[in-house]
Amino acid sequence: MHVFVRDWLSSNMIVLRSADTGHVAIDSGYYLHTPLTLGLLASRWGVGRDPLALLVNTHCHSDHIGGNAAIRDRYHCAIAVPEAETRLLDPWDPEGLLLSYADQYAPPFRFDRSLRSGDVHRWGELDWEAIAAPGHDMGALMFYNRAHRLLITGDALWENGFGFVLPREIDPACLPAAKATLDLIAALDIAVVVPGHGEPFAGVDTALERAYSRLRALEADPSRNARHIMKAMLSFALLGRRRMAHAALPAYCREVPVFRDMNARFLGLEPEALAKLLVSELERAGAVRRDGDWIVTA
Repeated sequence: MHVFVRDWLSSNMIVLRSADTGHVAIDSGYYLHTPLTLGLLASRWGVGRDPLALLVNTHCHSDHIGGNAAIRDRYHCAIAVPEAETRLLDPWDPEGLLLSYADQYAPPFRFDRSLRSGDVHRWGELDWEAIAAPGHDMGALMFYNRAHRLLITGDALWENGFGFVLPREIDPACLPAAKATLDLIAALDIAVVVPGHGEPFAGVDTALERAYSRLRALEADPSRNARHIMKAMLSFALLGRRRMAHAALPAYCREVPVFRDMNARFLGLEPEALAKLLVSELERAGAVRRDGDWIVTA
């Protein structure tokens, strides 16, 4: 088992090797990283010159499925996705996949199998139980190996947080589902978490404490949650573009649906004020910086 950790534009990619049952990759990153993704897969830590039997997705957000089409083209492998996500893929639904909604992109791909919570799969000579992990994505799955106490969490739990969770005012099911998923993780016997972003880590109890604290704060203040989501989306856009003209940010906040809708529902700011707020908060967090007339990742 090898975990490829990249910057936050792309999810981690996990390769589970087995000469008997075939090699399996989990999550493929963002489409802009496709050349890197293919290079990592072809490396000695990936599958090398061997075939790839299966590509699995924990969920179907752009930073986890962006390399799917290219990997299928290269390896002619099967693709397996969570059962609850299949309605977004056939037919391809860019709005439901949050692509057009959040100014993101993933090349369409065809899936071959659906994965259900409770099923056990033999990948990399280990048994992995699929576990429903709704919250950040209501159709997401985690994968648990009981023998070695390993949990692949996708975006349900990172060492310092989790993927954004929609406010109750937009979807009342998401925040309670995220808490239930954290409760489920807390009940498992875990030695190491392999998250969707960031390094694998032990100390799951400490990570859970941070996650519960953040979830309570977001639930208590919907406007804070909305700002958090918009800052995450702007940071993601900057990772992809590398820089954005400061003068263009108000129009971007007005035209991209996630910014327009979140602002209208929770903040009610003019686009210029919203852009200024988001940039100033990201600057204070050390996530972005100004470079002349441009905003760039820090």
